[in-house]
Amino acid sequence: MASVMPVIVYPPGEDGGRRVRMDGEILGRAYGLRDIAEFLRRAGLEDVDEAYVEGSGLIEWRGGGPQVWEH
Repeated sequence: MASVMPVIVYPPGEDGGRRVRMDGEILGRAYGLRDIAEFLRRAGLEDVDEAYVEGSGLIEWRGGGPQVWEH
């Protein structure tokens, strides 16, 4: 497994998407937990799914937790 860097999920934008950043790099705009899991898999984390994203202490949720997707 790759070394794990803190992940920041920013508040929802006007379109409901949330920017996701890891190690200073924007991974993309997520519209749900599945998107964040996919970004983390692409960044080298293994066995990442929606439950991992929702419960991980490595993810800093700004502007609402994992259930907040509306501006």
